[in-house]
Amino acid sequence: MADNYLGRKMEEYFSRPDDRNSRRPAKTLGQLLLKNRSHRGYDSSFIVRADQLRSIIEVCSRIPSARNQQVLRFRPVLADEASSVLPHIRLGGALQDVHLPLPGTEPNAFIIVCSTVEESRYVDIDLGIAAQSMLLRAVEMGLNGICIGAFDKDRIREAFSLKHEPLLILAIGRGIEQIELVEIGENDGHDYYRSNGTHFVPKLRAEELIIR
Repeated sequence: MADNYLGRKMEEYFSRPDDRNSRRPAKTLGQLLLKNRSHRGYDSSFIVRADQLRSIIEVCSRIPSARNQQVLRFRPVLADEASSVLPHIRLGGALQDVHLPLPGTEPNAFIIVCSTVEESRYVDIDLGIAAQSMLLRAVEMGLNGICIGAFDKDRIREAFSLKHEPLLILAIGRGIEQIELVEIGENDGHDYYRSNGTHFVPKLRAEELIIR
């Protein structure tokens, strides 16, 4: 009887939900959005793995797509190929006096986003949804990223023998920058800027976004 009693108790114990997980608060969308800032400097000693990039790309199999055409394709780029991307990108276009990324802070992983069809408003809708979703996934994993639209498309296409047109590049890594949001009004300047090592990003207040 004692053996049966202990056996039942053990079964009950292992069938219980993990209290540690239940007590651990999940990251909310609001928290992820606040952490999802565009990093232009990265910890070069941290190497992004292939499975991490795959996990980020996989969200695109579950997100909305205009007309459900699903025309985007993704080329992961790891550290051994990063040198083929770095010379052809430009970060921080609004900071004319600083050439970013600074030496030693370059990202070493990228995702090149391509389209199987000619770019259109529907493709751009998909592109925006995909980019935001992938960056949110990266933040959820403890990583950071940035959307790069300023790059030499011909050089990137040639370097990776892409049969589809590259539209956007995401840099992925462990960001090292201090970034803060600054609330602004409708008529204030929108350009981001840097001061004392902090990158400031102006954002319109919610009331400025609502049409009345």
